[in-house]
Amino acid sequence: MAQATQLTGTDGKEVPGYLSEPSGGSSKGAVILIHEWWGVNEHIRGVADRLAREGFTVFAADLYGGKVAKDEATAQQYLNSMDWQQAGEVLRRAAEALRQRKPGTKVGVTGFCMGGAVALFLAAKDPEIAACVPFYGIPGDDKADVTKIRAPVLGHYAKIDNWCSPDRVDALEKKLKGANVPAEIHRYDAQHAFFNDTRPQVYSRDNAELAWKRTVEFFHAKLG
Repeated sequence: MAQATQLTGTDGKEVPGYLSEPSGGSSKGAVILIHEWWGVNEHIRGVADRLAREGFTVFAADLYGGKVAKDEATAQQYLNSMDWQQAGEVLRRAAEALRQRKPGTKVGVTGFCMGGAVALFLAAKDPEIAACVPFYGIPGDDKADVTKIRAPVLGHYAKIDNWCSPDRVDALEKKLKGANVPAEIHRYDAQHAFFNDTRPQVYSRDNAELAWKRTVEFFHAKLG
């Protein structure tokens, strides 16, 4: 079983979030996991543990300071009030701490919905990020310049999505490839949030399993 502890920053203070480590202590690289607009809930902790069982050290960064939304109105409120500069500082501390724990560790990032947008944001800000896997999230141009990304990108997007619409996904892919960012964008016959098995109205098992398989293989290839 994966073991969960806290992540201590290079300043000796705890970085807000949930750390899940592979059993046996042997890690195949580290992954920063970024939550949906709900916050670090049971689903996100479960995803962290699942990735840890694949051999990665996983840190689910908490960008909401411990708050977890139970309904969409509250989630929207938390998302609207999130300070991107402060979020960037939490992620910088997390990446720094993960690299320091074991010198030479490659750090990747993944995230869902809001977290997918923030994953691309982090990859654009931190040239040492070694792999980026956004699930149905795209940052606004005012938040991140995705042409600055140097990490390979594996994107998972839904064909039925009003937020990350197919047009926006096409534009993202064009922008990444135009900047020579190694990008592989997959589109699924599914709805937004199709990976979240706690939301039966949108969850798509076959698509979720395929996206997961691709993600794990990608992280093994880029972080191992």
